[in-house]
Amino acid sequence: MAIALAVHGGAWNVPDGEVEPHRAGVATALVAGWTLLRDGASAVDAVEHAVRILEEDPIFNAGVGSHLNRAGRVEMDASIMSGASLEAGAVAALERISHPVSLARRVMEASEHVLLVGGGAQTFAREQGFERCRARDLLSGRERERYLAIRADTEGARELIAREFSPGGEGRTDDSHMGTVGAVAVDRDGNVAAATSTGGTQDKYPGRVGDTSLIGAGTYADNHAGAVSCTGWGEGILRVVLAKGVVDRLAAGEDPSSAANGALRTLERVGGHAGFVLVDHQGNTTAAFNTPRMARGLASEADGLWVGVDANLVRCPEAE
Repeated sequence: MAIALAVHGGAWNVPDGEVEPHRAGVATALVAGWTLLRDGASAVDAVEHAVRILEEDPIFNAGVGSHLNRAGRVEMDASIMSGASLEAGAVAALERISHPVSLARRVMEASEHVLLVGGGAQTFAREQGFERCRARDLLSGRERERYLAIRADTEGARELIAREFSPGGEGRTDDSHMGTVGAVAVDRDGNVAAATSTGGTQDKYPGRVGDTSLIGAGTYADNHAGAVSCTGWGEGILRVVLAKGVVDRLAAGEDPSSAANGALRTLERVGGHAGFVLVDHQGNTTAAFNTPRMARGLASEADGLWVGVDANLVRCPEAE
């Protein structure tokens, strides 16, 4: 079976000054995940590893670099799904865990549940031997400055947040940081997997959960069709069950490009702005987005490794 991998670092209005860090970040994750796949790792291992790398990069809104909610706390969501068994694991409103995606995988493999949230997720993490990090270890200087500006209501910060939450994100500016991360893969055995991780939205209400941790909305994988990981305005993604919608189109016989474009059109009903990466069960990859930019990388044996943030992809120099 031909292996394939796709990763993303968020679909949003990436500022010009952050384009190169975003490209470099997804390239690092792409090469690392690809190396595992090439050496015979499972699709689940590859997507978890790629997402862990993205969670460690403060340029993205996941793990380190996550947003602060309006109570000044970091609450993170993540999920992972195996297309072979349709098993899945997810966590939401999670605090002080460096790699939410790995805890999501542990939920999938070591519990009878799919989704654990808040205090229950924290208890499960402790029982499973996950170390708690300091809250400040997840907080980049960028996010602290934004939080303080919002609390002081300086420089129109409240207006920026209002636009971030508006349907479709009209008027979204460079300060609306939407860098949710994710990965999808197909391995040598033909198994697909998907994983997604996020720090949520800026100044979100405590306990808010978006699409990332909800199977079918932000993440879905099925060996009979393919795997998808989404990013963008979570409320819109939730309302159209975007990831499952893409996979259903693949299952109905649509090619990846047609499935991607058709799924994006469904977002028009809710004014949604989002993007996603997908891989079908034959190892074809693509990415689609209706935001100004999306950090992403695609890898296959036939086409090699490609990365980009704007409309066009370029060869991944880190893979040379």
